[in-house]
Amino acid sequence: MTPKAVQFVSLGPGDPELITLQSLHAKHSADCIFFPVTLCREGGWLSRSADILRQLHIPEEAIRPFLLPMQKERTAAWSAYEEVYGQVRQLYEAGRRVCVVAEGDAGLYSSIHYVLERLQADGIPVLQLAGVPAFVASGARAALHLVSQEERLVVCPGNATADELERFTADAYTVVVMKLPQCADEVKRFLAASPCVDVHYFEHTGMADECYLTDPYRICERPFPYFSLLIVKSQNRN
Repeated sequence: MTPKAVQFVSLGPGDPELITLQSLHAKHSADCIFFPVTLCREGGWLSRSADILRQLHIPEEAIRPFLLPMQKERTAAWSAYEEVYGQVRQLYEAGRRVCVVAEGDAGLYSSIHYVLERLQADGIPVLQLAGVPAFVASGARAALHLVSQEERLVVCPGNATADELERFTADAYTVVVMKLPQCADEVKRFLAASPCVDVHYFEHTGMADECYLTDPYRICERPFPYFSLLIVKSQNRN
């Protein structure tokens, strides 16, 4: 019997308790679950996805890691996704129930969407399950009300510039900056020029090594790891 759809399941930001019941049921009923891993300097691999899946007691025989290169030049990553697409399609056509996981929310800056779109183009049904974005979990961690009434929220990827951040905050936007390592110099330039800004910096939200800072000087002293983000609340709010 052919399964109804290939499911793209959002894992949330890292805390396994933040996964939705819908996503949890999808994983426990899957025959195969594809998840990304990255190489570490010691020669092994690391994967937050794997940590979450194991904490949720997903059977080891169901999980299938795939190596995802993390270079800014994305040719190798697209090649990895193309291989995942081929395996997922083959398993689906063989009647297997397949999930592909994404950290955070599968529809927010998730390159795994490349696989979803390839399957859609082939006429294979897909189902994308919503998750908790990292900036929503981080805002909750700090008890922030991200936007109120007619305020606006803008989410920037790793190509944000200091000039953009200054302009957004001057216009009373709440700004979320994702992928901080890719724009670390620009973010630190903005913070150095705006020492009184209402800024909230997060690392590894919901994990044992989480970090939350609001002092721009302390933030600028830190290297930004992959799982970090910034929320800037405008000082011009009414």
